[in-house]
Amino acid sequence: MTSKTATESTPLLPFLLAQWPEVKRTKIKQWLRFSAVKVNGHAITKHDHTLQAGDVVSIQPQKAPPPTTPLPAGLSVIHEDDELLVIRKPVNLLTIATDTERDKTAFRIMTEYLRESTHGSKDRLWIVHRLDRETSGLLALAKSEETKNWLQENWARMEKRYHAIVEGKLPADSGTLKGFIDETQPHRVFVTDRASPTAREATTHYKLLGTAFNRSLAEITLETGRRHQIRVQLAAAGCPIVGDDKYGAKTDPIKRIALHASYLKLLHPDDERELIFQLPLPQEMARLVPGIVS
Repeated sequence: MTSKTATESTPLLPFLLAQWPEVKRTKIKQWLRFSAVKVNGHAITKHDHTLQAGDVVSIQPQKAPPPTTPLPAGLSVIHEDDELLVIRKPVNLLTIATDTERDKTAFRIMTEYLRESTHGSKDRLWIVHRLDRETSGLLALAKSEETKNWLQENWARMEKRYHAIVEGKLPADSGTLKGFIDETQPHRVFVTDRASPTAREATTHYKLLGTAFNRSLAEITLETGRRHQIRVQLAAAGCPIVGDDKYGAKTDPIKRIALHASYLKLLHPDDERELIFQLPLPQEMARLVPGIVS
């Protein structure tokens, strides 16, 4: 990228915005954060740095080396760019801290990953959405508050799909589970008959993919995002998720809840291009429904 020369005294950020108008503000802030902005050959990270007439400003992005500390087993980076981080979250890992667990979370681990890969700078991540501790699969994190806000404001335009293996056979080849969920209890939610001050409407769509050994494999999409929504509504339909004894499952052959976030479609905040990520069913889940999953 060509260099630009300041012709008068001016703060750095407005100069960058004026000289590179085709580049989004969030991208320019990333340049500053990652020491890619050079003034007279020296990296500058402060957006309010004052340029003097004759100062030469150039952009020299450097690819960060991979972290030297390996990620925990089952946790891996699926996609990373200046705005987004999409990871594979393993089962039994929280997305974010709770009162009883503050360190062993995807958020904390990936924040350390980011700081190490950017040489200890004070970078941080923002939570876009969450997966239950018991759910494995695709999880998106934002590298700036602007990106987080944009994704959440446009979340209805994104798409998430899950795969669940349930006990028994679902009532139809496809259908919608609709009702009200009471989320007032911290560790368990309940289906209720009608709306109340403590209950909110929940809608879950499912498609039956096959049955084997008195189990059904279903593809799940959510119209609403209530806590434990998939688990409690499938249980209320008479088909609790395998391994989910909290909501009535009778079997637990793989020592985990058989729920996996398998598909994620995001619109990139820079240009709204579609990013589609897919993960196959974990092997231990696939073994529960042989012949259905290739």
